[in-house]
Amino acid sequence: MISWSAVAAVALLELGMALLPGPNMIYLASRSITQGRRAGLVCLGGTAVGFVCYLLATAAGLSALFTAVPVAYTVIKVAGAVYLAYLAWGILKPGGSSPFAPDLDIPPDPDVRLFSRGLLTNLLNPKIALLYAALLPQFLDLSAGPAWSQLLQLGAVQIVVGVAVNGMVVLAAARLAGILSARPRLLAAQRFTAGGLLAVFAVRAATARGPA
Repeated sequence: MISWSAVAAVALLELGMALLPGPNMIYLASRSITQGRRAGLVCLGGTAVGFVCYLLATAAGLSALFTAVPVAYTVIKVAGAVYLAYLAWGILKPGGSSPFAPDLDIPPDPDVRLFSRGLLTNLLNPKIALLYAALLPQFLDLSAGPAWSQLLQLGAVQIVVGVAVNGMVVLAAARLAGILSARPRLLAAQRFTAGGLLAVFAVRAATARGPA
């Protein structure tokens, strides 16, 4: 059984990471505003499944795999960087639009695409890979039971906090559609801010160091 101090530490760590603007937050907010709250929640479902995938992989030995086979982490890192760069270009290219614009001319994505994009955005986020492969194992107590059981418990704490924070982002973003539609300059500023952040994330993902 994990200690309450480990639970509190993981919860605070995830809260800090979730509150920082990142690919998950930007994608969830943009879908919530352009397609509504329900679409954002479908994307959030894909994000949550991405967390579960990383949790199960970590319990099965993801951290050990990254340490033994560094190229495995490199593949995830490069794929994530390319994907983030692709998202950034879609926003910043000439004729691109703000991901936060409530543009009714854009056809809504079906649920399957919304879910899969939410899942893919999370799976290709090197920050999440490092969280599970390098950070969660630091809170293991060898005297508290099997490592895989502790990882499942710690991961469950992270998922609850992460989904809660992202859920609040979805609910808040959906309320901004009317406000943003009346402020084109704010939309333009958000376009370049969001695109610039994604570009920065792409560079950081490409240059991030793997787990020690």
